[in-house]
Amino acid sequence: MRPLGINTWVWTSPLTDADLPGLLRHVSDLGFDAVELPLENVGDLTPAAVTTALADTGLRPYVVGAMAPGRDLVDTDPASVRATQDYLRGCLDLAHAIGAPAVCGPFYAATGRVWRLTPQARESAYRQWREHLAPVVEHAAAAGVRIGIEPLNRYETSLVNTVEQAMTGLGDLLQEGGAVGLALDSYHLNIEERSSADAVRRAGRHLVHLQVCGNDRGAPGGDQTDWPALLDALDEVGYRGALAIESFTADNASIATAASIWRPLAATQDDLARTGLAFLRDLTTQGETP
Repeated sequence: MRPLGINTWVWTSPLTDADLPGLLRHVSDLGFDAVELPLENVGDLTPAAVTTALADTGLRPYVVGAMAPGRDLVDTDPASVRATQDYLRGCLDLAHAIGAPAVCGPFYAATGRVWRLTPQARESAYRQWREHLAPVVEHAAAAGVRIGIEPLNRYETSLVNTVEQAMTGLGDLLQEGGAVGLALDSYHLNIEERSSADAVRRAGRHLVHLQVCGNDRGAPGGDQTDWPALLDALDEVGYRGALAIESFTADNASIATAASIWRPLAATQDDLARTGLAFLRDLTTQGETP
């Protein structure tokens, strides 16, 4: 059975050691198998605190990064590149220490940074991206943790919007079974891909992780997404990893603004979690022998 998880951004931001025991216990009590832990700043979470909370709940961990303003690997100054690389190494070190298999996110430019790119400028930006990401990929390989590069929708980046662009931009860094792969999000797929299922097929064995939500950023299920087709595509490419709900609380100014969450997406955040989990549990167990 696929593990079903949820991102703690549904309830809070930033996630810190102080939040961990109660919040992870709540996630476990709701019935989830896994949890996405966003590391917004290195030091917010420490391996000892995370390991203890995971042991107490039995949740499988995944680490996600946050590309805050100033975190860029392309068309920026050398100091910003070094700081971004150090931040990503910190994410990888946390994942290694807590047993998380992957660190995922839009690891190329700050979320919300958009600029016009000619074909020549895009090619140049992709060269810079490969050059500046390569040392981080080496760090990931040494740590035994995979990096999942996430394409974002056109309103959050102008650099990597589709699976095809991610694969083109990564070039030789993207090797089957290697340290870098793709992390997809059904929300962005719904906006940028002609077919979410075909995008999964295009990613194929490079798919590291999958985030899910409704096409309105709320709970998955009862929305316009063709969930059975998406699940079939995941089976075709052999993806057996987690399905992790990523949504956000509108009560946190920074994360709500970054994700354009201008209204509540459910009566309560717990309702969003429960509804999404019930839908995913039903979707992923259909046809299985009890």
